[in-house]
Amino acid sequence: MSSTKSPPVAPPAPAPRPAPAPPPGARWAAGLAGALLLLLAAVVLSLGVGAKPLPPGQVWDGLLQADSPAYALVREMRLPRTLLGLLAGTALGLAGAVMQSLTRNPLADPGILGINAGAAAAVVSAISFLGVTSFTGFVWFAFAGAGAVAVLLYAVGGGRAATPARLALAGSALNAALYSYVNAVQLLDTASLDRMRFWTVGSLAAAQGYTVVRVAPFVLVGLAAALLLARPLNAMAMGEDAARALGADPVRVRIAAIVTVTLLCGAATAACGPIVFVGLMVPHLVRALTGPDLRRLIPYCAVLAPALMLAADVLGRVVVRPSELQVGVVMVVAGGPVFLYFVRRPRRSLS
Repeated sequence: MSSTKSPPVAPPAPAPRPAPAPPPGARWAAGLAGALLLLLAAVVLSLGVGAKPLPPGQVWDGLLQADSPAYALVREMRLPRTLLGLLAGTALGLAGAVMQSLTRNPLADPGILGINAGAAAAVVSAISFLGVTSFTGFVWFAFAGAGAVAVLLYAVGGGRAATPARLALAGSALNAALYSYVNAVQLLDTASLDRMRFWTVGSLAAAQGYTVVRVAPFVLVGLAAALLLARPLNAMAMGEDAARALGADPVRVRIAAIVTVTLLCGAATAACGPIVFVGLMVPHLVRALTGPDLRRLIPYCAVLAPALMLAADVLGRVVVRPSELQVGVVMVVAGGPVFLYFVRRPRRSLS
């Protein structure tokens, strides 16, 4: 009787190992690259879309060739408008991020809390009473107005102990009072009304090359200051005692943060008028991607805030074509529901 051997059974194949997750730094860099692509798309749309749409080829020719039929439209009108949108959006997004971190308050925004209104009131006063008409002339008034309201709001709101409701109420009161003053000045000074009416709603339509050149240094200095403040503001999120242990002086950090917000808001408001909700929405969206670390959050805000500003400006050009809605109006319509959502939901810590 013969015995048969069963064939050897192969050992089970090892289960495939999951691919290692990319390190956090790689994810952050990849996300930032995606944000830059969104910004590039917004720039292309801003140069090509308007009352007279242009294909990309004509946009390119209009940028580079002085004899192109599109040169005047692209190079002299849409390019300054796009560059101003980049600068103003960056300034407002960074100001919102710094304010929210400084006050530990998710509703902190230069437009909602009256800082832009303070700059607007000062500029309208300069236009009406002093005859100032140029950016160089009234940018300093914008800085003074924004700085005064920032200090007043911080004091009235309770400093670090401020609650969202208290800041929102104080900011609403300041906004109402300051914009009532602005409207009164416009009604009493009809000669200045035409110069001020588009500016006071927030507009990029009157952008000129010299305005872009003059506002750029202020925004770049504000960007550098915001980046330098990222580490000390992160330290202050752990409490003043911990911040001191880590080498950050809370008083100096607060003063530097208020000066930075004043610089950014004053420059943006002087250039294109008071525009709200950019500084509220963008830091919230970015924080969901990066967490509260300002070293990662601020670069994202510097890219996505101008993308939002340009997208709102493009939308305003097409919804009522051949006329247009000012970017400030579009941001109010889009940002109002977002603000109500943040007011109604439970407060979340920013640390």
